[in-house]
Amino acid sequence: MCGIVGYVGGQSAQDVVVAGLKRLEYRGYDSAGVAVLADGGLAAAKKAGKLVNLEKELGDRPLPAGRTGIGHTRWATHGAPTDTNAHPHLDNAGRVAVVHNGIIENFAALRRELTGRGHALESETDTEVVSHLLAEAFSAGGDLAEAMRQVCRRLEGAFTLVAVHADQPGVVVGARRNSPLVVGVGQDEWFLASDVAAFIAHTRTAVELGQDQVVELSRQGVVVTGFDGELAEVREYHVDWDASAAEKGGYASFMLKEIADQPQAVADTLLGRVDGEGALHLDEVRIPAAELREVDKVVIVACGTAFHAGMIAKYAIEHWTRLPCETELASEFRYRDPILDQRTLVVAISQSGETMDTLMALRHAREQGAKVLAICNTNGSTIPRESDAVLYTHAGPEVAVASTKAFLTQLVACYLVALYLGQVRGTKWGDEIRTVVRQLSAISDEVDRVLETMEPVRELARSLAHHDTVLFVGRHVGYPVALEGALKLKELAYMHAEGFAAGELKHGPIALIEEGLPVVVIVPSPRGRSVLHDKIVSNIQEIRARGARTVVVAEEGDEAVVPYADHLITVPATPTLLQPLVATVPLQVFACELATARGNEVDQPRNLAKSVTVE
Repeated sequence: MCGIVGYVGGQSAQDVVVAGLKRLEYRGYDSAGVAVLADGGLAAAKKAGKLVNLEKELGDRPLPAGRTGIGHTRWATHGAPTDTNAHPHLDNAGRVAVVHNGIIENFAALRRELTGRGHALESETDTEVVSHLLAEAFSAGGDLAEAMRQVCRRLEGAFTLVAVHADQPGVVVGARRNSPLVVGVGQDEWFLASDVAAFIAHTRTAVELGQDQVVELSRQGVVVTGFDGELAEVREYHVDWDASAAEKGGYASFMLKEIADQPQAVADTLLGRVDGEGALHLDEVRIPAAELREVDKVVIVACGTAFHAGMIAKYAIEHWTRLPCETELASEFRYRDPILDQRTLVVAISQSGETMDTLMALRHAREQGAKVLAICNTNGSTIPRESDAVLYTHAGPEVAVASTKAFLTQLVACYLVALYLGQVRGTKWGDEIRTVVRQLSAISDEVDRVLETMEPVRELARSLAHHDTVLFVGRHVGYPVALEGALKLKELAYMHAEGFAAGELKHGPIALIEEGLPVVVIVPSPRGRSVLHDKIVSNIQEIRARGARTVVVAEEGDEAVVPYADHLITVPATPTLLQPLVATVPLQVFACELATARGNEVDQPRNLAKSVTVE
């Protein structure tokens, strides 16, 4: 997500902060800014676009020399990527500056409260309310750390905040809740950052903040307290990564890091979706509820991994809304003359928001009068801008070409869209929606549990590195999971892999089964779809009888599959429709490890690009 840097010391704050932001560019961003304390005042500069835009601005209009400062690279959530929405955000008097990572869920209520007291807010962001709240709290007590504690107790959501105040020179204050923030301890200088990569060139001594803590950096050192003001222990540790590894959080590849990021990414996608009355909200909806109630068909358009998310969404949309739903490859959509009209809702899914095939499908749909809802990870990109409604996944940048956390967050977003349609159309009661949202909220911890048990999967992947083919089969929502598992193996390992609906094996593909062939089977829950479970157990027996090596992904406690699994991968029990969120993760790890064992570059597989901006 956003990159944050703070500095107190003897060097030029602007130089240290901008250099730190450069080392965080790998995280992805759409604007950048810096603020420094100097000459009893505060000076700031910020520009949309890449850091070079900010550097040019600083070259043309240098900030006063200062030894205390903060900086930010923004991954837009609330508000488009513009100069105004870029961080830092100042209060009306220009005395306090704030940078922020995360989402403040109750910002709308806080904004109304501030404007009611005469504050003038200029941006569309949730962050700006914090600068105004801090200014008020500081004026009452004259201490920035105490002001931060008071403000944080009022905030809802996940956030990292870093602030400076012109009336307290030589001090940088930070706070965190469910969002990373780490302190760097140098020789008579101190750093704050969202990632150690920002200060690894200056020091490898760090302090990681705990949950709901505020840190104050000054020339006197580091003071950490809880939001309640209680002093907390400061525990230093040594960072033994180099700068390159630090960018990856110590992982060997960005893909491994992004797989590990998934519990947090899933949680971030859910943030701020439900209001105080329990009603769901998307990010931007310009479709009247009355028109959504008139929708008689949903069409999902997407490419690659996003298409597999759409296939799973079809099950949820039809089950929860009773609307017919079609899933279409965006590259084929407009060439087959699809039947669309004013009562059709088209859902366009794209991580980058710039996928050309999906964009052209979207434009064709709008030409036919259909309404378009976008699911996207990149605020301000073309697909959301040209859509009638948007749900951002808030997954943060995905550097590795093969999609992992984008896929899981697209799934969560698809479930939210299905529930939102059910809410608007009255096919789901409020308590039913709240139950599913609670189940989705629990998935983050379940994904974490899966990740903790992956060493046998890695060992299995290494043992299969010499094979030329792996097949994947599944039923119901397990079928798209099988397709996604096969796609990951193709992308990363450059080997033949195919996914099939298990019921189709007997109609041809079973001819491929031979002695020793690895076949990965995604097993549905025996509780939610017992008839499908029984059928796929029969499929496993058919496969094994022909000499295949069965790799079975099944929920914990499913004893029926144990006798027929050469390798059993267990995942937590979840509601049937949500199982892909946990069942996909072992397949990601499997593909990544197998590709690594074959000596392949997993972050940048051959012939592929992260964002396909041509047809």
